[in-house]
Amino acid sequence: MNTNKKTMIEDLERGLYDIKDNFDYSYKTETGLTPEIILQISEQKNEPVWMTEFRLKSLQIYHELDVPPWGPDISELDINNIVTYVKPKTDLNNTWEEVPNDIKNTFTRLGIPEAEHKSLAGVGAQYDSEVVYHSIKEELVKQGVIYTDMESALREHEQIIKEYFMTCIPPRDHKFAALHGAVWSGGSFVYIPEGIHVDIPLQSYFRSNAPGAGQFEHTLIIVEKGASLHFIEGCSAPKYSVNNLHAGCVELFVKENARLRYSTIENWSKNMFNLNTKRCIVEKDGLIEWVSGSFGSKVSMLYPMSVLKGERARAEFTGVTFAGHGQVLDTGAKVIHAAPYTTSVINSKSISKDGGKAIYRGALKVAANAHHSKATISCESLMLDNKSVSDTIPALVLLNDEVDIGHEAKIGRISDDAIFYLMSRGLSETDARAMIVRGFVEPIAKELPLEYAVEMNNLIKLELEGTIG
Repeated sequence: MNTNKKTMIEDLERGLYDIKDNFDYSYKTETGLTPEIILQISEQKNEPVWMTEFRLKSLQIYHELDVPPWGPDISELDINNIVTYVKPKTDLNNTWEEVPNDIKNTFTRLGIPEAEHKSLAGVGAQYDSEVVYHSIKEELVKQGVIYTDMESALREHEQIIKEYFMTCIPPRDHKFAALHGAVWSGGSFVYIPEGIHVDIPLQSYFRSNAPGAGQFEHTLIIVEKGASLHFIEGCSAPKYSVNNLHAGCVELFVKENARLRYSTIENWSKNMFNLNTKRCIVEKDGLIEWVSGSFGSKVSMLYPMSVLKGERARAEFTGVTFAGHGQVLDTGAKVIHAAPYTTSVINSKSISKDGGKAIYRGALKVAANAHHSKATISCESLMLDNKSVSDTIPALVLLNDEVDIGHEAKIGRISDDAIFYLMSRGLSETDARAMIVRGFVEPIAKELPLEYAVEMNNLIKLELEGTIG
């Protein structure tokens, strides 16, 4: 008998994702959340006075607001035990040769430099609280495209940042938006001028290494009239025995007749509380496409929102969630139809195993003036055993009758007959299950860039490994 056979996800090695670097830094704050810590962060960044005041006001709002009462239990998360700012031992670099070897090796293992060389127009790499590497192809710079870290943007494009920063997601939106406003650090700023089409994707990768720390990157993207962009976001972290927190913020502005695709694969470790907030405002004839894969974290609360502000604005959300042992992934999408002839499509798939909880929580609102709007919602859940949980919690608010709304939800288990058939064709039980799961998520995988589709298939294999017997 093989006593080393692994049977639960918490026993599995996550390979290159779980390799820890030494916890080394040039500066970090103490644990907790106080005005003094906020001032330390702002002083480290040499920020303008208005940003310091914004942080302090956000901190005040954070203390005024309660944790949302409707979500999963996050009482185990204690902000007083979280370090909110960890500056790595390097400044921003423009070449990989300048990045310290230990940090560079981490991103090399994750394939970031190779992907940049092969298929990306620009890359940003964040390590703990700061961006350590940023690049953009020269031809895009000549076209007026801006792609840089948020700290540089605050210095070099202050008026644009001041106009847009946390206007899409104000600190009063919820408690963790206020926390983000107080302690945000790192992230990317993208500006695509009118009529410019960026045919090759830009990518930012966020790596959290410090134990017991929070990562609070801010991403701000503006796609002007008639322009287009595909932006890719990757996230990962090694596992520690203490809780970590991710409370980033993504603000997207898609102007008239513009198009933005925002692709994400989140592969946080199982000690991470992922309380991220993402939102897009779409103007007349604009399009936002969300492609999302959520594989990691102990608890996730993530619901990308599309505000269809202009006539004929469109939103499409395609997402997959995989919840294993000890995980509660409460994810979904929100859409507000705020103008006539707007269209939205939500296609959500979830997988749960080993007692994991995968919850789809969605909200759709059609305003009184948003006549002739159309929305389609499809939620499919696959449970791999009889211990797991899968719930669908939709909320639909329709304030006029001239709308076309469809909602469909399916929950099921892998068929024993299908497993038997595949095994009769020579597959092992593990490979048979993996094949069925990959087929289930194929509509999401085909929407991802090739290297991310490969990563998602590898993550599925990792999640399923050793769960039988």
